[in-house]
Amino acid sequence: AILPLRGKILNVEKSSPSKTLSSEEIANMITAIGTGVGEQFDIARLRYGKIIIMCDADVDGEHIKTLLLTFFFRLMPQLIENGNIYAAMPPLFRVRKKIDYYVYSEKELKRLTERIGLANVTRFKGLGEMSLEQLWDTTMNPKTRKIKKIFIEDAIEADKVFSMLMGDDVQAR
Repeated sequence: AILPLRGKILNVEKSSPSKTLSSEEIANMITAIGTGVGEQFDIARLRYGKIIIMCDADVDGEHIKTLLLTFFFRLMPQLIENGNIYAAMPPLFRVRKKIDYYVYSEKELKRLTERIGLANVTRFKGLGEMSLEQLWDTTMNPKTRKIKKIFIEDAIEADKVFSMLMGDDVQAR
């Protein structure tokens, strides 16, 4: 199943619990996931084995991913601990020279073009710029996509990082 979100979700780090839970986007995610939050959280009601965050591979996409990770860390940390949260890794570039290569970083692009020579390079500004076939092949197809499992090595450090990144102290960022 896919749950499209409209733009950036509420920053749960800065919001009161009542404001957080009254946010339509957040309420929709909680309903779709099925576990509830807080004292009502029940992992047995989880509707999906993998929850994959899929955002554009740009600064705005990274911010949206951070907002979503903050939501999961603050409201449903058990999903991270249980290994249910993943981040999709969409490509930054398509390099075409007889066949298509999908490239995920500037460094990788440089290495590839040094190896194959002159080629047609297209930078993806977002997932919406990809054709449905490209999006399926690079980001959604379980056989060919690249995803990263989200995990917490150090909960105290993670708490500090989320507080710093998403909190009120702009200078600390």
